[in-house]
Amino acid sequence: MKKILLPIILISSSISAQAPAGYYDGTAGLTGYALKSKLHDIISNKMINWHYDDLKVLYNQTDLDKYYDHDASNTQYMLDIYSEIPSGPDVYEYKADQLIAGAAGEGQGYNREHMMPQSTFSTSSSISDYPMYSDLNFIIPVDAYINQRRNNYPYGIGNNTNHYIFTNTSRISNAAIPNYPYTGRVYEPINEFKGDIARTLLYFAVRYEGKLGSFNTAYTTSANITPATDQCPLDGTEERAIDLPYVAMLKQWSAADPVSQREIDRNNAIYNIQKNRNPFIDHPEWIDLIWSETPDNIAPAAPGSLVSTQQNAYFVNLNWTASSDTDILGYRIYMNGSTTPIAVTKGTSVIIDHLSPSTTYTFTVKAFDKAYLESPFSNTVTAATIASDSYAQDLMITKYISGTNTDFVKNNALEIVNKTGHEVNLNNYRINIQFKNNSSGAIYSGDTYELEGKVGNNETFVILNPKASLSCYTNDQARFVTASDPLMFAGQNYVELAYNKTVTIDAIGVKYTTNNNGNVSLYRKSTINKPTDTFNINEWDSYPSNYCQNLGGTLSAAELITAHNEFTIYPNPVYNDLYVSGATEQIKTARIIDLSGKVIYTEKDPFRNKKNISVQGIPAGVYFLQLDEKTHQFIKR
Repeated sequence: MKKILLPIILISSSISAQAPAGYYDGTAGLTGYALKSKLHDIISNKMINWHYDDLKVLYNQTDLDKYYDHDASNTQYMLDIYSEIPSGPDVYEYKADQLIAGAAGEGQGYNREHMMPQSTFSTSSSISDYPMYSDLNFIIPVDAYINQRRNNYPYGIGNNTNHYIFTNTSRISNAAIPNYPYTGRVYEPINEFKGDIARTLLYFAVRYEGKLGSFNTAYTTSANITPATDQCPLDGTEERAIDLPYVAMLKQWSAADPVSQREIDRNNAIYNIQKNRNPFIDHPEWIDLIWSETPDNIAPAAPGSLVSTQQNAYFVNLNWTASSDTDILGYRIYMNGSTTPIAVTKGTSVIIDHLSPSTTYTFTVKAFDKAYLESPFSNTVTAATIASDSYAQDLMITKYISGTNTDFVKNNALEIVNKTGHEVNLNNYRINIQFKNNSSGAIYSGDTYELEGKVGNNETFVILNPKASLSCYTNDQARFVTASDPLMFAGQNYVELAYNKTVTIDAIGVKYTTNNNGNVSLYRKSTINKPTDTFNINEWDSYPSNYCQNLGGTLSAAELITAHNEFTIYPNPVYNDLYVSGATEQIKTARIIDLSGKVIYTEKDPFRNKKNISVQGIPAGVYFLQLDEKTHQFIKR
């Protein structure tokens, strides 16, 4: 018989299942797509991205079956939602080391299943894209045979035409999703796990907002794809994200199969590993709040007064007045008469970059509303870039730190700076790498890591391997933390910063050859102020491996000392304990920084149960105490 967890255990586990205090700050009062975008910002920030090969080990923390067949204290078997039989013994089970590539029947081993298929987001059949490729929130261990039969078919409600019925009665059938025109095959899970799947797919739609438009989606304009044969419920939009009839089915699944203890425990375990959460496990009511928009069927009015307020060598700035409609989601910008927008923004101004100097361009803008109806065009504006300016034409790599490579420590880091004169959207950038096959000697491309978010002018950010143990930098300080292929580089590899997947912006090493940058850290010379797609070692200063100084940029005293008066520190000078007065309860991170800009001490939630920071072990000198974004200078005696 199945084990039934005692109510007292359920109650105590539920109490401990809450998200960390402050994790969802800023969501109060939000609904619709505004809530979705805010959740995206929260769950995307500081996500630690592990390597795909790490998952088979991490499953021992996230996916052990403590709920149906085994005691929570000693099980080594994983819960497979594709084969689990809730009402009785499972026909077969797997341990984490039983990962296989293919299977001729059920029960032979498991695969790592992307619940949103890899074909949705991968660059090609041979290259996979991180962070999506290894995101534990939607990658689960399932029977290999069932996984292969599922192929890229969507989850859904099936009709009476069954192609496969598996041991736990999950099945592959022809689609019968209400009001949804897709008539191909679907994989229908058992009722026990339909809510789990619904909340996972909606997590994907939130987590990767900003990139969804570049994924392989459903109702495309391509003549080769029709709703009857396409296999992806994504609709190509960033806000709504998923076709509404499919959302309706997911809502029904989530309501009929509420959040389980298994989901709560898995969410908490993934947070400990990745530092992000599935918000619909913590707050399933948010599903209805987000996908509740009731747009009208009236196209919005055109935006007006489009002007170009700034023209540089590689970019121009455009401004316009907002459409008069109240249900506007954003604006699409068109260049030189193209029918494909060159940019999309939620505001009424935008920077158009990657332009050529001394060139004339024409621009026009359309508004679009919550029904994704477009307005007429705005007026057309002509803007000419100038011949040259003092700005870099693109982002540039400024530091390449190569660690001493072992099986456990990869002290690899890249520092990138924006000196373009404007804010840059990182969603179009990625880090690529090339490896050498040790047997054949062939050079091949590894998987890629996609950047996301925005970086301001004169802002520097760091991409760090999560297994690093650098003396000057931590995971908490890095903008991006990933164990993907590009951050597993060694000296013989070629590494590049690329735009639009394949356009090389800046490079370390030479393509299609074996390089010789091993056991070395490279720092861009201060005289170099622009990227180059051809590596030149003369642009770099060389240091030993693991060399780590001023990573992330050096902060001067003037930059560190702020005018904020929310906090007071005392005594100053200090011998043992530095006290802080003020509203300290919400401070998330305290750092002590020396005069070189090196962080020498970090403490999370420093004032949860106290009001002081111990400085006993710090040598005498002048330091800065940084409380989140506010910094105060002090002297240690």
